[in-house]
Amino acid sequence: MNSNNNSSSHGEVDPRNKESLDSRFNQTLKNVQGLLKGRSIPGKILLTRRSDILDDSGSQERSPSYQRSFSQNDAGTSDDMDKSMEGGVRNTNNSDGNTTDNKLTSSTSKNDDAAKEVQNSAMGTRATDSARVTKFTKELSGQMVILERLRELAWSGVPPYMRPNVWRLLLGYAPPNSDRREGVLRRKRLEYLDCVAQFYDIPDTERSADEINMLRQIAIDCPRTVPDVPFFQQAQVQKSLERILYTWAIRHPASGYVQGINDLVTPFLVVFLSEYLEGSIDSWSISDMSSGKISNIEADCYWCLSKLLDGMQDHYTFAQPGIQRLVFKLKELVRRIDEPVSRHMEDQGLEYLQFAFRWFNCLLIREIPFHLVTRLWDTYLAEGDALPDFLVYIFASFLLTWSDELQKLDFQGMVMFLQHLPTQNWTYQELETVLSRAYIWHSMFNSSPSHLAS
Repeated sequence: MNSNNNSSSHGEVDPRNKESLDSRFNQTLKNVQGLLKGRSIPGKILLTRRSDILDDSGSQERSPSYQRSFSQNDAGTSDDMDKSMEGGVRNTNNSDGNTTDNKLTSSTSKNDDAAKEVQNSAMGTRATDSARVTKFTKELSGQMVILERLRELAWSGVPPYMRPNVWRLLLGYAPPNSDRREGVLRRKRLEYLDCVAQFYDIPDTERSADEINMLRQIAIDCPRTVPDVPFFQQAQVQKSLERILYTWAIRHPASGYVQGINDLVTPFLVVFLSEYLEGSIDSWSISDMSSGKISNIEADCYWCLSKLLDGMQDHYTFAQPGIQRLVFKLKELVRRIDEPVSRHMEDQGLEYLQFAFRWFNCLLIREIPFHLVTRLWDTYLAEGDALPDFLVYIFASFLLTWSDELQKLDFQGMVMFLQHLPTQNWTYQELETVLSRAYIWHSMFNSSPSHLAS
C-alpha cells in the first residue's frame, strides 16, 4: 500500500484526518470487543481476536484466524445480547468516538472493587462458557489434533483446566496424534531424568569453572524469581527451577544461562502444577508431592522452555542481537503510531533499550500481575513461529497505554514510571484491550513493511 491516503490514515501527514482516524480506530476496537459477544460486525474485514469478556449465551463466535485472513460475518444476534454486553462490561473506549486513542489510565482506589469484580467475572465466564469449552473439547478429543484450529481457539484464551494439554500441543512437545502422545511424553520425561543425572546430580569436581559459575548464578537468581508470589519462595520450588535451568543451559551451550530465562520457566511450572494442585497458587505447596510427579512436571517445563526458545535463539546468545533488533522495530512502530509521544521520548533522550530490553527479555512477566501471565502466554504460544515479530505489536500497545502520562514526564520521570508501571490493579479486561490493539496494528502495518522502514 503506497498511497498518500495510507500515510495520512496512520496519523503522520495530514492532521485534518486525525478525527476521522480516531473515529475509525475506536469503531474497529469496539468491533473487536463486540465480537466477544458473538455480535455481527459490518465491513469487509473482521478483526476476530477477542478483546472482551465472553458471556454465557452459547452464541456462535468466530475464532481468530492464525493467518489473519479475511473472515465471514458471524450470524446475527439479538438486541438483548447487545444490551447485556453494554451493561455487563465497561468498554475501555468512549462510545461517542471522541477519545483519540483508547488509552488506559491506572486504577484509582474508587474503582478497585469494580475492577476486582470484572476480573473475577472475566475468568469465571471464560472458564465456564459452554460453547467455548465445547470447541476445545472437540479439537482435543479427535485422534489427530488440527494444530491450526487449536491455535485459532487458543489465541483468545484457554480454559485453565485444558491449558496443560493445549500448551504441550501448541509447542510441539506433545504430538498431535493421540495414539503416540503418551509414549512420546514418557520417553521425553525419562530423557530429562537422564540429563539431570548426567549434568546436575554430580559433584562440583566434575564441572568446569564456567559450569560452576553458571550454577552459582542460577542459584542466586532463583530466589529473585517472581518475588511477589510466595509460592516461588518455597525451597523445593527453587530447587526445581535450578534443576530445569541448569540442565537447559548445559544442553544449549550457544547461549548458556542468561538472566531472565528464569522468569520464562514460571508460567510453565504453574500450568503443569495445576494438573495436580487445586485452588489459588497462594495456597500451593509441593512438599507432599511424590518425586515422580515433580520430575514429570520439571520435564514438561524443560521441554516446553526448549521449544519456546528454539524460536528465539538469538535473543539469548552473546549481545542478544535478536532482542536489540526487536527493540529497534518497536521504536519504529511507536513512531508511526504515536508520533507525539515518540518525539517527546526522543527529545528527552530516553532510549528504548532502557526499558524495553527487559520486556523482550522476560516477555512482560515482570510488568503485569502474575495471575494475568498465563492468559497472555495463551496468545504467545498460539502465535507459534510468528511470536517474535508479534511481540513488537503487543509491546507497542502496552507502552502506548500510557501515552498521555509519558508526554507529561521528563527523562527521569519516564524512567521511573516505566520501571514501575501502574499495572498492579490490572484485570483481564485491560490485558485483552492491549492484545486487541496489537492485532489491529499488526493488520495495519505488517502487510506494509515499507511504513516501518527507517
